[in-house]
Amino acid sequence: MDWDKIQDQWKQDALATDKDDLIGLLNLRFGTVPQEITGQIERITDANALERLVLVAANVPNWKTFIMELEGSESAFRIVGTQYQPFK
Repeated sequence: MDWDKIQDQWKQDALATDKDDLIGLLNLRFGTVPQEITGQIERITDANALERLVLVAANVPNWKTFIMELEGSESAFRIVGTQYQPFK
């Protein structure tokens, strides 16, 4: 058995699940996710960046703020500020 291949497959499966979760969360919070946004999410390869976007999606009050984060730096790791109050 090639454990490296198995581990890589687990990582890819987890990444795919996180992408599906993010798209589902966005759909639940803001309605139909535009194809352009879905495409940007599907191109994400960094699990940490994707996990951060899940947290952002759960906390931003609107699409505009989420899109700013999606298009922002992948190196960001904190979500702080008044724009992260989902229930204003």
